Amino acid sequence: QVQVVESGGGLVQPGGSLRLSCAASGSIFSVNTMGWYRQAPGKQRELVANIRWGGSTNYADSVKDRFTISRDNAKNAVYLQMNSLKPEDTAVYYCNARAVVVGRGSSDYWGQGTQVTVSS
Repeated sequence: QVQVVESGGGLVQPGGSLRLSCAASGSIFSVNTMGWYRQAPGKQRELVANIRWGGSTNYADSVKDRFTISRDNAKNAVYLQMNSLKPEDTAVYYCNARAVVVGRGSSDYWGQGTQVTVSS
């Protein structure tokens, strides 16, 4: 009923930039929090950043001052601008949308993930 699709991953050199995009679609009544998580090999999935419908944001300490999250409420879309990338940012990045579906309650919906590799 809800589809979450990410795009924008790839290979970048240290110090470079990437922009991830994500859009949620389907029988959505509203989307509250949208965010980005990442999972590196052998590690648990961790929060990178999230943003509420009203615009308040939350960042992991490791990405503060380098990453910027934003959203377009009209499109149920969220973006992650990643600057000054480091090798330790290498991971699969997942988009999350906490959505209220018509006829149902609020649930978390996940994208399929997009690979970000930072390497020279």
